[in-house]
Amino acid sequence: MRRTHNGMSAEDLDGVVWQKSRHSNANGTCMEFAALPGGEVAVRNSRFPDGPALIYTKAEIESMIIGVKAGEFDHLAER
Repeated sequence: MRRTHNGMSAEDLDGVVWQKSRHSNANGTCMEFAALPGGEVAVRNSRFPDGPALIYTKAEIESMIIGVKAGEFDHLAER
C-alpha cells in the first residue's frame, strides 16, 4: 500500500476491508469505513468507490462517534 494521505484514490488502498452501516439504503447512499494498517481510518463515499478517501486518526473517529451518539449531528439528517 502506498503512503496514505487525504484525498488519495480509495482504489489505492489495497487490501483494506470497507464496511458500511447495516442501516444504509438500497440506493448506495452511504459512507464506508476501512481500518488501515497504521491505525488510521479511511472514509469513502459508496457511490464513488474509486473516488477520494479521507484519512482520519483513531482519535478523530472516536470524537466523531461520541458526537454522533450524543445526537450532536442529528440536525444534519432532518428534512
